[in-house]
Amino acid sequence: MKITINKLDKSEVEIIGVLEVAEFEKYEGKALERIGERMELPGFRKGKVPATVVKENVQEMELLQEMAEEALYSVYPTILEENKIDAIGRPEISITKIGKGADLEFKIKTAVLPEMKLPDYKKVAGTEVAKGEYTKEIKVEDEEVEKTVLELRKMRAEQSRPVHEHKEGESEEEHAAAHAEIPESEYPVFDDAFAKTFGDFATAEIFKDKIRNNLKIEKETEQKDKLRMAIIEELVKQTEGEIPEILIQSETDKIMYRLQADITSAGFKFEDYLKQINKTEEDLRSEWKSEAEKRARLQMIIHTISEKESLKPTDEEIERDVTQITAMYKDADTTRAHAYVEQMLENEKVFKFLEEQK
Repeated sequence: MKITINKLDKSEVEIIGVLEVAEFEKYEGKALERIGERMELPGFRKGKVPATVVKENVQEMELLQEMAEEALYSVYPTILEENKIDAIGRPEISITKIGKGADLEFKIKTAVLPEMKLPDYKKVAGTEVAKGEYTKEIKVEDEEVEKTVLELRKMRAEQSRPVHEHKEGESEEEHAAAHAEIPESEYPVFDDAFAKTFGDFATAEIFKDKIRNNLKIEKETEQKDKLRMAIIEELVKQTEGEIPEILIQSETDKIMYRLQADITSAGFKFEDYLKQINKTEEDLRSEWKSEAEKRARLQMIIHTISEKESLKPTDEEIERDVTQITAMYKDADTTRAHAYVEQMLENEKVFKFLEEQK
């Protein structure tokens, strides 16, 4: 494999590479296996199509592209290690030449860890912790528990109300009465039988204890999040360093992906949503750039602290969570799941480290 490294602006590098045909063709077997996992053919169960049959039924370019993907994701870590490239974020990989019986030519653009001038992050975190504003003892008052109980009784009352179908000739008064708020006097009684409708609770008091505990956990989580946010805001404010554009773009992509997922799950088309707000996708990306840069800066800070304090998650920790994700979401991309899990675990380890500073 021939590799050329070009340094770009904003802490980015361009890797220009050539993978010789003999090496490239070694990935055909794995590519056929991957294609076979999603191929459906008469007489074969999905995922059980033999490689020879897959090869007979797949387009040549599809096979070559699958081979290229397998090859590049396989050799990329080796390229980084051999050339001592401290890459961060998801690389931009493009194929510049591909063909049967030919070398695979490619370009990879990736961000590298820039020099970040962090403040004394232990002192910053310790100062926020010492304020005590976000480390107070959490208490759940009886009134809060009773309020939740009342909300649950109201919910059950509404669920048990018969569905009202609008009748022809129905007056506005009749329609309003059918949809009037149910008075508290008609809510179901909070007793042992009511508690059992929410789970394996022997008595109403045991259910109340569970409600109290859940409210406490919610408050503790909210308090912890506020402490983390205070530390984050201060670290971002005091840190100096140039953020690679590729990381800003990556964070923008994440925001866009979440928005699209939310819109789709709500039963709408993303294109219709854009028309409704009279904006283009590029308009949204432009509006998010400042927030995306802030998020990217935070990830750089977390990564730097993780390196300095040896807080990287272990391979066992990563694989454990990746296995859970791929078991829950059968179509999840393993490579993306791995990157997501690694980042989430690293974030959590760094935040816990900062919260323990005095």
